[in-house]
Amino acid sequence: MATQKTRDKIIDAFLQLAAERSYSDVSLERIAERAGTSLKVLRGSYDSRTAILADFLRRTDELVLAELDPDLVMEARRERLFDILLSRFEALLPSRDAVRGLAGSALRDPLLALELNRLTTTSMGWMLNAAGITASGPAGMVRAQGLTLIWGAVMRVWLRDDDPGMARTMAELDRRLKDAERNATRLDRLGNLVSGLIPRLPSRLLSPPVKREASEPNPQPDADEMVDAG
Repeated sequence: MATQKTRDKIIDAFLQLAAERSYSDVSLERIAERAGTSLKVLRGSYDSRTAILADFLRRTDELVLAELDPDLVMEARRERLFDILLSRFEALLPSRDAVRGLAGSALRDPLLALELNRLTTTSMGWMLNAAGITASGPAGMVRAQGLTLIWGAVMRVWLRDDDPGMARTMAELDRRLKDAERNATRLDRLGNLVSGLIPRLPSRLLSPPVKREASEPNPQPDADEMVDAG
């Protein structure tokens, strides 16, 4: 197993190559050569390019989580999430060219797009937890996927935002989170409305239908009865 220093060199080499060429051209051989190591060492650290990408995103998440402001707990959840996601964009600034290259490659590579979605959804789950919003269970999975869509939309603005203060990115992130909050509130109200209407429905609509017994046919006299009657 390679040291963390070697793993960081491998990740950095991967990012450099991703910024220079399409993902399909970022081979393991090129990564090892750029990192100044061997394929044997690379194989001992990572199973694939996807594993390197996953480690890069994990490293980014750890950086964001390590620098969380303790005072965030005093803010509303949307403000907390805004600050955390903005910190993540700031952490990615040194790797923006690589992120741009990967995003462009994902448009032409459905498998890469699916993998990026999966990995980003995992990261967004951690960001939700950091903001005090549960990301566990089916509802949490939906939240994480929804936040992934928001992240992707804001990232497109971030990739073109040349302002050192990231003003356009901040404005887009704020707008998207406000829209998501309003939509979530509407869904909650709709759910409460439906829950409130259910007790008012006639009981016959809430009860399962009762199966009616099929009427028995009139018994036919057997042959002996017909003889006796005659």
